[in-house]
Amino acid sequence: MSGFGRCSLAVIIPIISAMGIQCVPVPTAILSTHTGGFDDFVFRDMTDFITPCCEHYKRLGIGFDTIYSGFLGSDAQVDCCLKFFEAFPDARRIVDPVMGDGGECYKTYTPRLVERMKELVRHADVITPNMTEAAILLGEPYTDTVSREKLRDMLERLCGMSKAAVITGVRLDDGTHANAFMVRGSNELSVIHWTPVPASYPGTGDIFASVMTGRLTMGDALINAVGDATRFVWEAVKATADNGKPNRNGVEFERVLGSLIEMNEVP
Repeated sequence: MSGFGRCSLAVIIPIISAMGIQCVPVPTAILSTHTGGFDDFVFRDMTDFITPCCEHYKRLGIGFDTIYSGFLGSDAQVDCCLKFFEAFPDARRIVDPVMGDGGECYKTYTPRLVERMKELVRHADVITPNMTEAAILLGEPYTDTVSREKLRDMLERLCGMSKAAVITGVRLDDGTHANAFMVRGSNELSVIHWTPVPASYPGTGDIFASVMTGRLTMGDALINAVGDATRFVWEAVKATADNGKPNRNGVEFERVLGSLIEMNEVP
């Protein structure tokens, strides 16, 4: 949970709630701000909270349709996530391997945590790395642009780790931008293009993964979930781009949150 900057649970909770789904947050860390563009942020590791929380839910007999993991504050938290997966075996498992952006790891990520994240994604039904995170998971150098052939190769190898993989923020060498995905065994590359907005914000990956997770939890097919998530992120960024505020303040998704509520309205 980052207090300022619109990312992590600060966007996940309202987005999933707006989709008519109860969101049960289990914070892995508490931060005063996100880590991009802010110095001297306050960080509190919540590792000792996660497993007791899981055990409490088991004692209560609570069930979950989906378990969605994002930012992890330490490598020990991978074991905590695996315990959640084991405790609720019928739940869909979505892992957003939040590790970095722009070709670099985030400040809080250690080499050990990166290796443990590679372990965690192997237990996922769907993973949602950006291009930086995809390169880290695959152990290869980050490149700013890729060909469709290279993108296909990356997704095929990521599907060797998880049942399905979505790469966000792809810049293709033909000048287009897209989010792309593949399901293990299909070898079919699916690409959903979007028009870039001349601005870059933290938290867009969290927003994307939240909408996608919500749609999958509601029973939508992956292609529809990725399409809805792509459109919502684009709408939110477009609504924010002219606000004149520092980009580190994040995407003003609140301006377009009503579109998610409208999706669930019965005619």
